[in-house]
Amino acid sequence: MIYSKNYYLDIFKVDLPVLDNLVSTGLSGGGSYCDLFFENTTYGSLLLRDGAVTSGGSHIDFGVGIRVLSGEKTGYAYSESTALQDMLACARSAAQIADSSSEVSPYGTPNPSRGEPNPKADRYPMEKPWRECSMKAFLPFLTTLEKKVREKDGRVVKVMATLAFQVTDVLMYNSSRELKWDTRPMGSVSVTAVFTQEGKMENKSTSRSFRTGAEMLTEALAEEISADVVSDIDARFQAIRPKGGKMPVVMGAGASGILLHEAMGHAFEADFNRKGTSIFSDKMGRQICPRGINIIDDGTIGQNRGSLNYDDEGIPGQKTYMVEDGVLTSYLHDRLSAAHYGVKPTGNGRRESFRYAPIPRMRATYMESGTAKASDLIAGVKKGIYVDEFSNGQVKIGEGDFTFFVKSGYLIEGGRLTAPVKDINIIGNGPQALADIIGVADDLTIDPGAWTCGKEQSVPVSCGIPTVLVKSLTVGGE
Repeated sequence: MIYSKNYYLDIFKVDLPVLDNLVSTGLSGGGSYCDLFFENTTYGSLLLRDGAVTSGGSHIDFGVGIRVLSGEKTGYAYSESTALQDMLACARSAAQIADSSSEVSPYGTPNPSRGEPNPKADRYPMEKPWRECSMKAFLPFLTTLEKKVREKDGRVVKVMATLAFQVTDVLMYNSSRELKWDTRPMGSVSVTAVFTQEGKMENKSTSRSFRTGAEMLTEALAEEISADVVSDIDARFQAIRPKGGKMPVVMGAGASGILLHEAMGHAFEADFNRKGTSIFSDKMGRQICPRGINIIDDGTIGQNRGSLNYDDEGIPGQKTYMVEDGVLTSYLHDRLSAAHYGVKPTGNGRRESFRYAPIPRMRATYMESGTAKASDLIAGVKKGIYVDEFSNGQVKIGEGDFTFFVKSGYLIEGGRLTAPVKDINIIGNGPQALADIIGVADDLTIDPGAWTCGKEQSVPVSCGIPTVLVKSLTVGGE
């Protein structure tokens, strides 16, 4: 949502002379660049457990973070008050931290965006703002969701349904006199169901998360989530732990994109490459996977959890091709890394809150569709594994090695999905896995779940992938 400029100036009780005063104070120690990040976030949540609300509430987070760059040093300080004396003290602290005799750097320039935010270009308008709704008004949706889950499967013995929302007002200003503002909504619904059958117990969780208002809480959404959480439960009760070894792996469309996010996406973030700790640090402009493969990080998808009108440095949200036709063409940049590489920022400067300095982070990361059919990719595998849901991944950025636990999958035998599998790991190396892709289907799906990425700090993201066939990965089974 994009309101008028005065809406944001009034929230934080500042004006342009005050902003200029803060920047000037931040640069008083000889810094080359200073920026301000104001935040006002309203949080709310409700947990419905077996028909009763067991927890819930709301709170507000408010403050300003001030960053000063001087040579290779960064000074950062924050205040939970926007009283002028508190902000000036914060600016002086940042200036002292950044005090450096290093050569002055060009970080923060040139100015990529002078225009004011355009409400007509807003990627996440709200029809029913969360702040204007009472918490009580959300209960019917949660009770409907629980009822639908129980109606769909008689083996359900426990249901936990959660609604969480937040609305964040941000105001950003810097020593290049760029002023940007934004209001970012987020609504997330998650449900966990516990099932019993013949003395055995299984559980499944699913979620949906969008940058939108409370208008997302519809009967159709409750139906979609309830159907999802009871799907494939028969397979989970029947699942086996197969023999392990190296074999072809078909990654199903959608949630398998978390492997792309973790095993490849982080290694494309420019801070890792600038420091030489990423396996891709020396591969810019080189062929890293077969021709025809395009990998994107996108901040422009309407209402997507990872989308942004502006990143947390005031850079417009944009669509960034990291890999084009199999060639590594771009890292994911904030202002610092962009200045280091002599390129334009890609709108990936993100932070958890005003308490943190921005760093390069992903938004919505996915691989574009190919030309194959998913059924044909499976049919071409004599013996392998099909996986469509991962969790608990571990990645070594420097080496590119990864391990992921598989929550849901099937054996592939003779080109057909056969026995469901569980309790297995997929083990591989990111660059090698990219090079070993031998088929990409035409069914790109961006998963709508409540994905959160942790890298020193947490931010909302999303991920996606079409069905992909990798020639060989290690399956950790019996």
